[in-house]
Amino acid sequence: MSEEQSNSSGEFEREPVPEKSLLGAGKFWGMYAGEHAAGTEFMIGPLFLAAGASLQDLIVGLLLGNILAVLTWRYLVVPIAISKRMTLYYQLERIAGGSLVKFYNVINGILFCFLAGAMVTVSASAVGIPFGIHYKVPEAIFGFGAPSFTGLVILVGIVMAVVAAAGYQTVARVANIAAPWMIAIFAACGIISLVQMDVTSMAALSEGKFWTDAIAFVQDKEGVQEFGFWKIVVFAWLCNGAMHFGMADLSIFRFAKSPSSGWAPSIGMFLGHYMAWICAALLLAAQIKLSQDHSANPGALAWGALGWTGILCVVIAGWTTANPTIYRAGLAFQGVFPKSSRTAMTLLAGAVATLAGAFPNLSAQLLGFVGTYGTILGPMGAIIFVDYHLMKKFGLSDEYAMHSGASVSIAVLVAWLLPVTVGLYLIFWQGIFAAYAVIPAWIACGVIYLVLSKITQKKITG
Repeated sequence: MSEEQSNSSGEFEREPVPEKSLLGAGKFWGMYAGEHAAGTEFMIGPLFLAAGASLQDLIVGLLLGNILAVLTWRYLVVPIAISKRMTLYYQLERIAGGSLVKFYNVINGILFCFLAGAMVTVSASAVGIPFGIHYKVPEAIFGFGAPSFTGLVILVGIVMAVVAAAGYQTVARVANIAAPWMIAIFAACGIISLVQMDVTSMAALSEGKFWTDAIAFVQDKEGVQEFGFWKIVVFAWLCNGAMHFGMADLSIFRFAKSPSSGWAPSIGMFLGHYMAWICAALLLAAQIKLSQDHSANPGALAWGALGWTGILCVVIAGWTTANPTIYRAGLAFQGVFPKSSRTAMTLLAGAVATLAGAFPNLSAQLLGFVGTYGTILGPMGAIIFVDYHLMKKFGLSDEYAMHSGASVSIAVLVAWLLPVTVGLYLIFWQGIFAAYAVIPAWIACGVIYLVLSKITQKKITG
């Protein structure tokens, strides 16, 4: 896309957002409500219970973790966003070089597709309930579900890809309209689940026997697991690590009139990643008590609590998450192939997401996936942080690739890949919880980038 086209579209991909195009805080509160009270909540909430998290740890741990997440958005991302007013991709291009950013876009787009694929699975799980099509999670991560469920995933994926390809404005508008209704449905799911389990007094709620009984049942079937307090805190803080530590939301907050807009993620964190997660976990506890079924099928869980209303909520919740995610993946792929149309690249992203959705075990791995996602993409945010706050203080040039004409910054490449490689080794070969690697990788990336820049930068004249 040329600069003229970019400017005329109102997106300002390759220039700072002008004063006349800045937005008030209300636009950001609506967006974060729609983005974070959505399809992933139906998957992640039950996974906490299945992993053995206590109810007390979940309530307090999610509270602390979400506070940390909001503070990270507000004080790490927003100051740079309103100062530079550039997209993540354009800032990285000026720092790291165009060719390196294309490589980053490929990784980013593929990971977006895997996340969208989990939401295709979620929506298909709900669509299949009235037709008697239930998905079962195979043991192998890359194992297909039943043929009937795979066919349903393909149909759902096609619809989502076509809608995403039509443009982001419609997708965003529907998400914002649906968000208040979905939040109310999540709350209703939690209340009805408690009633179904005869938890009708504060004494029964505080005792939590319904929760411990559900955990005992799952662990008798699946083996003992532990998901302690600090793991909950770190997960809640860093499940969106690519967005705040990774600075992806620079692209959003560059439109903010004032820093106060940076508090907007709190509505998504405390209604979506707090209330909705806990309510979705209660759905699984109720299902276990009523039917001795511990499968975390989002469609079946919602159907058992709210019938057709629950089914509709799961479908729309998956839709409001998958569509913008597919759209963003399409933009990332278009950055790699600039001569291709956005529509074609969005449809390509939809096809990849649909393929990922056909493997139900991928959606069951969300607790680990989002941490891995943050470990890979989060450290690039440290590059931007150091370039903005520290380079000139150390007598170095900021945005060095732009000034030097380099297409690949070796300092950025090494600083990014080295900590990420170590982090992935610890996650996949040493078995550490994926979210634990995000902050160490972020810090290491920033330090290595600063040291290598001191060694490799040449004085720029003119």
